Parts: sequence; structure tokens; C-alpha cells
Amino acid sequence: MIRRRSLLVTTGLAAVALALSACSGTSSTPAASSSGGSAAASGPAALQTVVPGKLTVATGQPAYSPWVEDNDPTSGKGFESAVTYAVAKQLGYAKSDVVWARSSFDSAITPGAKTWDLNIQQFSITKDREKVVDFSSPYYTTTQAVVTTKGSKAAGVTTLAGLKGLKIGVATGTTSYTVVNAQVGQPAVFSTVDDAVQALKTKQVDAVVTDLPGAYYIAGAQLKDGVVSAQFADSSDGGDQFAYVLPKRSPLTKPVSAAIDALAKSGELKQLTDEWLSSAVKVPVLQ
Repeated sequence: MIRRRSLLVTTGLAAVALALSACSGTSSTPAASSSGGSAAASGPAALQTVVPGKLTVATGQPAYSPWVEDNDPTSGKGFESAVTYAVAKQLGYAKSDVVWARSSFDSAITPGAKTWDLNIQQFSITKDREKVVDFSSPYYTTTQAVVTTKGSKAAGVTTLAGLKGLKIGVATGTTSYTVVNAQVGQPAVFSTVDDAVQALKTKQVDAVVTDLPGAYYIAGAQLKDGVVSAQFADSSDGGDQFAYVLPKRSPLTKPVSAAIDALAKSGELKQLTDEWLSSAVKVPVLQ
């Protein structure tokens, strides 16, 4: 399932030394701020990319639904695949000029040379990460959610106090860990969300916390009698803004942010969100 991350996050990164990527270019603005200007003012030929004339975009291996369908980002199916092709079009690239690569989640958010221009796999924007990589404008905002099985101790729990007596599984290095640790207590930590889900299946944990779209996927596709029982409040430490990761001071940060801002303004980003990510299901907010 989804390596989060949710995403999907800051634990362990504070100790990372400040460094600049070997792929660095000119200074760029932080992710959450609007960059302004035309995303494709001078076309692809004017953009400094790893492979001239091509846009190299990395994602996870494997990449999961609903972010990428059938582990095939080239299909344009799945939210992050579709958004990437929309961003590329804004930048002036044809679909055939988008080159997909694979990378681990952790390697993308550490200093050092990169073999890609952009990386998309539910990276949450955090202050610690911004010390060593750039973020684009956010393309999606979500909350963290609790996924469990019908009849479990966690099913029906809608308060933070109720969760404190349960064993909650999360993936290491994720926003899920940060949120659970801050609001509930020390969770059980696993290498990946898949490992946490397996622990839920074998009753080593009572529930798993991940981003809300990921929780829907786990409940519907990976668990028998799976349920998304609750979500954390969208607060300063509970909400997730997902953005592209770029090498620190990448010359592409401003153009990519401008492309996302343009998609948001035109309504296309919302259309893609509605198409690929469920927004209709109501999930109780933990009190």
C-alpha cells in the first residue's frame, strides 16, 4: 500500500545535516507560497532538467492506488499520475516527454545528488524537510485517518482518549507517526504501511493510521471487513499538504509551483481530485 509518508514524517529528519543537492540551481521559494508568473513562460527548452527537453519524475516502487493505478504511472491513471501529466502540460511538455523513474521515499527527502527533476509519492511539507529539499505548491491536502476491522477494539472509537488504550500501527518517518505520537502516544512503528497492515491482519495492532485516501484503499482492498473508523482533526499538526519534492534550490521549483497554482485556479486540480480521490464518505473527527 502507500508508503507514507501520508504520505505520508519529520521524525529522524531533524538530525539530517543541511546540504545542497548536486543538482541544485538558483534559489527558489518555499513550497507553500505561490510563485506567480506563467508556468511555461519560455517552454521546456528554457527549463534546466536532468535530461534536456524531458521532465523526469520519480515515484515509489511500487506505487499504489489511488495515487497510481496498477503500479503504472505512465498510464495517467491515478491521482498523482494524472496531476503530473497536467503539470507537465502546463510547463509545455508533451506526455511523451515525461520520463518516469523510481526512488525510495526516504532517499528523496535526504540531501545529495538526484537523478530526477521531481518526485511525487505523498510527501508532506514539513519544516525539517524544507531544510534539505524544495517543495512545490501543495497539490492536495488531507488528514490522517484510523483504519481497522469490524469488531476490533478500535471500531467505533471516535475520541483521542479512546485510542490511547489501543495499539496503533504506523509507518516510520511519516506524518502518521508524528500525529499519533503527539495526540495519542507512542505508536507501534513499522518499515512500511504494508507491514503495518499485515500487523493489523495478524492482530498485532488494533488499528493503522495513514492518510485518508490511503485508509480507504486499505479498508476496501487490503482488509476483510475493513473500516475507516475516524480521522484526526485538520489542525496544525494533523493536516497534511502533499507536494512535489525537488532538489534544494532547484530552478524548477518556481515553474512547477506556478503550474500547480494555475491548475488550482482553473479548477482542473479539483476535477482530478474528485475523479481519483473519494470525497463523499463522511468519517467522524476524533474529539
